[in-house]
Amino acid sequence: MDEINAGAELVREFDKYEPVKVAFWLKAGDDEYRYLYIASEGIEAGNKTAAYIEVLRLADKIQSPFLDPFRVKLLTAKDPLAEAAAEVNERFAGRMATRFGGRSFGGVSVDDVYIYPSPLPATAP
Repeated sequence: MDEINAGAELVREFDKYEPVKVAFWLKAGDDEYRYLYIASEGIEAGNKTAAYIEVLRLADKIQSPFLDPFRVKLLTAKDPLAEAAAEVNERFAGRMATRFGGRSFGGVSVDDVYIYPSPLPATAP
């Protein structure tokens, strides 16, 4: 849960930089680690470097031992993984996250997927 909470904080902060369409943790069947994916309409090939620099800045600001900024992947909103996560959020609309695994997701064989609700609820004051 610490990793999920730290990821949520990063997503909330990144949303101020570039509006987030969907965010999720995914562990592909052939990966050793889970990665935090952040998808936005504003992320394109031409500005990914600047967006990754923002991820590094925000991770430094958050200072969580549970968040590795090098395990964050930025996607365009049209990426098949982003579209699959957005479809899940639309199908299961609400304020709760969705979790599943052991099947294909956006064309990728996955062990685990944790999709944040959209929009992500604000943290308690």
